[in-house]
Amino acid sequence: MESLESHKYWMKKSLQFADNALKRGEVPVGCIFVYDDKVIATGSNTVNETKNAARHAEMIAIDEVLEWCGKNDKDSKDVFGHLTVYVTVEPCIMCAGALRLMRVPLVVYGCNNERFGGCGSVLDVHSDDIVDYGSKFQCINGVYLEEAVKLLKDFYSGENPNAPEEKKKLKTGRV
Repeated sequence: MESLESHKYWMKKSLQFADNALKRGEVPVGCIFVYDDKVIATGSNTVNETKNAARHAEMIAIDEVLEWCGKNDKDSKDVFGHLTVYVTVEPCIMCAGALRLMRVPLVVYGCNNERFGGCGSVLDVHSDDIVDYGSKFQCINGVYLEEAVKLLKDFYSGENPNAPEEKKKLKTGRV
């Protein structure tokens, strides 16, 4: 199993993808998929950009792994079964389900997702005894927790330009 220093190394790289998402006006979630000690896929949210609620960082990276397997003549089931996912925020219920279906063994994340988390914060998608639903996976949380939370706070302190008018925050004290 990887060491804490190894997890910190890879998580630092995931934070860069989250920061890039923030700069593009996206919820700052970034992830990397590491296989055989190298990054084979990356992702950051593109929900606002694409207007597609399913374009979470993990879903984008899953697509990249499938593409990488095709280009490298690898069996995707084997690859997914031997990689580690590093993501800045706990995977939501949808993403945790997708990671479980792909049979990912380990997910390392920064901060909890108290509203939509699928790895213990809301539901235990990663470890529930769900019949015929992929493989349970292990989670390690809290790696660069403060940095992940700061990115989220930076995003949510601003205005989402893609929010419907009735959902936009009323800012007071602005000139």
